[in-house]
Amino acid sequence: MADMVSVYMSTPPIARSIATVVFVCSVGVYTGMLSSDPFLFFYPLLLKFPPPLYRLVTTFILTGPGLGVLFDTYFIFTYLSQLETSNSKFSKKEDLIWYLIFVAGVILPLNALFTYGYLLLQALLIALCYTATQDQRGMNAHFYVITIPAQLMPYCLLIVQLLFPNGWENMKIGLTGLVAAHLHDFLTRLYPQFGNGPNVIPTPGFLSWIMSTPRVQNTVYGQSMGPAREGGGRSGPLPDSWRAKGPGRRLG
Repeated sequence: MADMVSVYMSTPPIARSIATVVFVCSVGVYTGMLSSDPFLFFYPLLLKFPPPLYRLVTTFILTGPGLGVLFDTYFIFTYLSQLETSNSKFSKKEDLIWYLIFVAGVILPLNALFTYGYLLLQALLIALCYTATQDQRGMNAHFYVITIPAQLMPYCLLIVQLLFPNGWENMKIGLTGLVAAHLHDFLTRLYPQFGNGPNVIPTPGFLSWIMSTPRVQNTVYGQSMGPAREGGGRSGPLPDSWRAKGPGRRLG
């Protein structure tokens, strides 16, 4: 049991946390333990008082039914892990969090205006896939039983939606994720790099403050988090002046 917990805690923290929430909530809804109502996004409901602002988040954490619970959770974890650990655009945790906030902020109004979709995890999944595969040009990826260029993966995920019920509606929702991810890529990479312009959506400073890295301790059960230690002095019961290093002396 301790080994399983240790393996779980060794995975990228943002990917691990989001995938766990997605899986637990989806299992709860499709087994009848949770109501699906809090996870549905209806724009008119936001005009109520008080507005149910939690729907702006919960609409992104419910998968499709059946095998969608497993596949959607797997893809969310896979692409988030790639972005968190090996993507040059997200060197810090707060950069990835700001990316998620931005693409969600684009996906929500696009769906409110054009698709009227009420479950938007597929749009977020397409956005993550698009962003993750931009750094994999020239590489191959496995899509079920075929091998394709990695950068074609988000388009294959969109097309395969047509094979399922409500496929056209789901494909339109997925397209909003593609638009959101491409807009983020344009504003943060293409425009600064090829247009000699600034990054117009830099990561806000308050996110860096919130995500200041605490000290990590490895334990038998995984990792525990503690406050960052100020200074590099050694700990112990003796005062600092007694712990200062000096020339050695032999006794006797």
